[in-house]
Amino acid sequence: MKVVIPGGTGQVGGVLRRALVERGDSVTVLSRRPEQLEDGIRHAVWDGRTLGAWADELDGADAVVNLAGRTVSCRYTDANLRQMMDSRVDSTRVVGQAIAAARRPPRVWLQMSTATIYADARSRPDDRPHDEHTGIIGGEELDVPLYWEYSVRIARRWEAAQADADVPGTRRVALRTAMVMTPDRGGVFDYLSWMARLGLGGPVAGGRQHVSWIHGEDFVRVVELLLEREDLDGPFIVAAPDPVEQRDLMRSLRGAWGGRPGLPATRWMAEIGAFALRTDTELLLKSRRVVPGRLLDAGFTFRHPRWDAAAGDLVARRRSARHPG
Repeated sequence: MKVVIPGGTGQVGGVLRRALVERGDSVTVLSRRPEQLEDGIRHAVWDGRTLGAWADELDGADAVVNLAGRTVSCRYTDANLRQMMDSRVDSTRVVGQAIAAARRPPRVWLQMSTATIYADARSRPDDRPHDEHTGIIGGEELDVPLYWEYSVRIARRWEAAQADADVPGTRRVALRTAMVMTPDRGGVFDYLSWMARLGLGGPVAGGRQHVSWIHGEDFVRVVELLLEREDLDGPFIVAAPDPVEQRDLMRSLRGAWGGRPGLPATRWMAEIGAFALRTDTELLLKSRRVVPGRLLDAGFTFRHPRWDAAAGDLVARRRSARHPG
């Protein structure tokens, strides 16, 4: 299979492109500047906004997996939120234009999206996790910061840019992805492990908010399933079937790192910590409690369905990478 990955130089893109090459696929990555990637991976430069020579890479490709978009690990200033919106919507729109202009368009277009599109779980009257059929799109919750609504607006416009593309011959899938946990440097697992090892990984603001997550290995396997199953399209929640409360997530992670203590943090303490790390508390405080109903209905079996075991596996992989052999 020939696969093009716009935005494939980030943490998730790295996990995916290496796995696709290992299984024998031909992979081309699009990014905004020249990159030195692994052997066997083709690279092309694009600006993520306008058609150019890069569009030729999509003509004759079997699949496009668009991961492009500014990282959410930043302060949610007005300027950064606009960049998040523009980078996602513009790149999705121009991928659609390139597919529409191709003589031999890709058979399938997988488009990254986010589980943040769903309402804060604490706004629901019941106490159940929700899937694609029962989940409510967010944006109108009470008692949450106003800019959280903008995050939902980004997600909705991101998906709309794919849905509005004039590509009738290409199957479209939106990946409503939870936190992807990999042992690599710079990802969310790296950040959470740093907190756990320093004794800062206790409950934040009580720790009752839910965290939806997926092991990087299962993320790759989900992508492979959706590339190959021609009967599957539309939005899919890409998350393990075991969303956990933040306090339990960090307790398991501290245990995997050897039973470190975990100091609790109030909301204002989390604000100070997020400011120091140049990130935002939405990543810690919003309650995401979603489950992958459509994936389970399609027969997908998770290798890492439960967080306790997944945390242990990720820590072991991290330690192995630090001390090979």
